[in-house]
Amino acid sequence: MASTGILPTYQRFVNGVPVPSFSRRSFRPREKYLILLVFLTFGVVCFGTFFFLPEFRGSSGTVNSVYNVYKHMQKAGPDLLIPVPPHGHDFSEIPGGGKLIRHDDLDHPDPHKIEDKAKLLAKIEEDVELDKIKSQKVLERPEIMGISKKHTVGSVSESLKSLLPPQSVDAVEENLVDNLNLEKQKNIVTIPPAPSDHFPDTHQGEDPDPIAQERRLKVKEMMKHAWDNYVRYAWGKNELRPLSRRGHSASIFGSASLGATIVDGLDTLYIMGMEEEFNQGREWIANNLDLNNMNADLSVFETNIRFVGGLLSCYALTGDVMFRDKAEHVAEKLLPAFKTPTGIPYALVNVRTGASKNYGWASGGASILSEFGTLHLEFSYLSDVTGNPIYRQKVEHIRQVLRGMEKPRGLYPNYLNPKTGKWGQNHMSIGALGDSFYEYLLKAWLQSGKEDQEAREMYDEALARLIQHMLQVSQRSKLMYFSDMKFDRLEHKMDHLACFSGGLLGLGAHSLKNEVSERYMDIAKGITNTCHESYDRSATKLGPESFRFTEALEAKAMKTNEKYYILRPEVIESYLVMWRLTKDQKYRDWGWEAVEAIEKHCRVSGGYSGIKNVYLEDPQKDDVQQSFFLAETLKYLYLLFSDDSLISFDDWVFNTEAHPLPIKGINPLYREFV
Repeated sequence: MASTGILPTYQRFVNGVPVPSFSRRSFRPREKYLILLVFLTFGVVCFGTFFFLPEFRGSSGTVNSVYNVYKHMQKAGPDLLIPVPPHGHDFSEIPGGGKLIRHDDLDHPDPHKIEDKAKLLAKIEEDVELDKIKSQKVLERPEIMGISKKHTVGSVSESLKSLLPPQSVDAVEENLVDNLNLEKQKNIVTIPPAPSDHFPDTHQGEDPDPIAQERRLKVKEMMKHAWDNYVRYAWGKNELRPLSRRGHSASIFGSASLGATIVDGLDTLYIMGMEEEFNQGREWIANNLDLNNMNADLSVFETNIRFVGGLLSCYALTGDVMFRDKAEHVAEKLLPAFKTPTGIPYALVNVRTGASKNYGWASGGASILSEFGTLHLEFSYLSDVTGNPIYRQKVEHIRQVLRGMEKPRGLYPNYLNPKTGKWGQNHMSIGALGDSFYEYLLKAWLQSGKEDQEAREMYDEALARLIQHMLQVSQRSKLMYFSDMKFDRLEHKMDHLACFSGGLLGLGAHSLKNEVSERYMDIAKGITNTCHESYDRSATKLGPESFRFTEALEAKAMKTNEKYYILRPEVIESYLVMWRLTKDQKYRDWGWEAVEAIEKHCRVSGGYSGIKNVYLEDPQKDDVQQSFFLAETLKYLYLLFSDDSLISFDDWVFNTEAHPLPIKGINPLYREFV
């Protein structure tokens, strides 16, 4: 009978009914070859899989491979303590610890990575020590003063070493170094027990003028409105969309939840004495600000001025070392951007891979003057408070490169190629792309206690050239302004960003009395007045992003993309500086006009929003509450209506994001590492 199977079968019949038969015929040669081929294939696959496993591969031969298997199984203790996470989950929990450990199981087939073992062992070590300290919770870090790598190598006990393969002990010890090195009083608030005369009196600081007191309280209420709505609708996100009442995911930091508003606004909360809100933000930073698990490109400039600057400011104000350590954690992630032939950093860095690049639109892949030139205050101070010289070395090298270059007309172009060390297109500005470079030359000198003479010399030389070639006066109203220069031709436009220069020139003239001080102070007054005019000549009494000067108009925007106001602080910054230097009441009055305009046109029930056209009575809103509104605009307004002793210019210098940093040798809160 024909068979439907691969091999033939035979049946016998009883009374016409088939009966199973156990007899079979020998296999044909072709069938034998087929069976042999199947078994050979199975054997090759099994043997090959065994042979090519990474744990059993090597030049030591089969005997050693089997021995390694035995050793690997013998020392698998930590693996058994860290269970494999369920499929689809990124975290597993250490029993008894409550600490969630992230596993990148998509990139690494073995979920029990060396760093996970190291974290576990570090916590076991901590538990042993902390059992002796009854007053502290398990897994809280004890006070550790100045622990260095050479003191921690070998700190893994012999019993714990035996839990890992020998090649992994070094990795464990390196992880312990990362966890312990320079962890001085981490997560412990150490505010000085007796505030000195220089410590900011955050709960007082009131001006004796009752009108100023009332206005200061109003600014504080604005801060609370902005903060509370951020907490309510966008907590942990970078910024708030006050109309949509959700997080803003299209900011310069992208969709990553870095809490930019928290970090940026925290020192403002402290200065205003908003203790509950400050502690709320501090807790989020301590528990959530971690770039280790991010895979995103961050702006070196923006991350430095907002995150590193904001954290260092909070460290100086409070003495809480958590802020210092978080600042170093962030700054460390920026260092790969400096790996260029010239040492001039790229604009963007991927915090996971370290891959760096510049913006595609920036003059043939060039770096931007205002970005690589605005790192000095934060990096120098960070080196001083951590004892790690690498940060100061990076920014001092940038300065040496710039000082040694030939400059057209003595001016600094906005673009510099980090590979070739040559200037990009001939575009100069004290506004966008150039602004804060000039600011940091003066402020580096001030921050050093006026010891950094090189910075002051570069500032004086640069400002003299700007005034010589780019300072202009309008024909009709005699308004003073700084134009841009492109290919040796003036563009009679001034950015809102450039309005900080009024305060900068005033501060420079006041801090060093010389033959040009009086003229520079006059220019400071003139620039600040022009910027006020840009506000006063709009329907909303808020200034545009840029304004122009022609025969037909003065201090007004012409293009649609110049007419918006995004809660910027630069004009108010100059009001504050000029008020403190001159005591001319008009600067406070102008500041109050800005408060009223912001309240009328930018305040909504869900926070504060920018507007798209300052020349319309009822402008459309852009639905973004910028983090710098809390960090800068409201802080400057609050200080404008406070007594000068609150964040005194004699003791503090503001970074370009309005984060106050202490002056070395004068302010006892400098907290230099010893």
